Amino acid sequence: MNVALYELMYRLRVFEKRAYDLFLQNLVKGTSHLALGQEAVAAGFASAMRHDDWTFCTYRGHDHTLARGASMTGCMAELLGRANGVLTGKGGSMHLGAADKHAMGSYAIVGAHMCIALGAGWTAQYKATQQVAVCFFGDGTTNIGAFHEALNMAAVWKLPVVFVCENNMYMEYTPIGSVTAVKRPAADRAAAYGLEAIVIDGNDADACYSTALTAYERARRGEGPSLIEALTYRQGGHSRADPAKYRPDAEVEAWMKRDPVPAYRARLLAGGVEDSALAAIEAAAQAEIDAATEAAKNGPLPSLDEIEKDTWADGTSTWRN
Repeated sequence: MNVALYELMYRLRVFEKRAYDLFLQNLVKGTSHLALGQEAVAAGFASAMRHDDWTFCTYRGHDHTLARGASMTGCMAELLGRANGVLTGKGGSMHLGAADKHAMGSYAIVGAHMCIALGAGWTAQYKATQQVAVCFFGDGTTNIGAFHEALNMAAVWKLPVVFVCENNMYMEYTPIGSVTAVKRPAADRAAAYGLEAIVIDGNDADACYSTALTAYERARRGEGPSLIEALTYRQGGHSRADPAKYRPDAEVEAWMKRDPVPAYRARLLAGGVEDSALAAIEAAAQAEIDAATEAAKNGPLPSLDEIEKDTWADGTSTWRN
């Protein structure tokens, strides 16, 4: 039980809710994929990381980027396509990242980041830095070739990579169980690579934190990768264009009762934390998102000079000439 975990989860929650509000105002550029209901995974695993560990995530990556310390203003401005965004407005929601915080990008191609995280783990092993690469992905990724390729090589080379499947039960609009031969799409395949099958409650921040610590310590000892399946649920549709009507009402209702944010608040209160202390945290988060929203809305549009920056290793596009 940790007040700091609640503070982080609450900040992630208010960010995603505000992002949705701005979608409705047509201020967010392009599509976006929210992680409302999945905050415990991002908060728990990020809080257990060392400052120089790497995060790789999917296009549903706002929470993971914020959890590594990226500013609300920088992230919100990026969603709005503004020059004061973390990627000067060029990345947007689906490619959010903050390399200075070791949040190494959000990947729009399903499974694309699995082998990139593998490479990061290999550099950590080669250079003996004790860093860990943490790769978050959805249940649908478990049916992609890169998932199996990355797991196999990580196991063979005993690389310090922790693979975290955020199993929210749906691959876009399709129930994962209807297209997968095993019940647990990630954990039930662990044995094929000589790994332990680890399944946790992805809506329990404490479970996520403690499981992460164990996996990270194992990786730093040179004992190789871990594959963790965190059972969770997205409270909305796949993207802002999806009303999610394909989900049974009873299922949605049951999972909403397991919302990780109010559940953790109740745990803290039961453990003796004063309600006033939690209310102060919530008020501070609300003030932070309000300020970030205004700064993002008032941010300048990117200059055309930004187009050719960061397109090649030397930071320019001179290779084309």
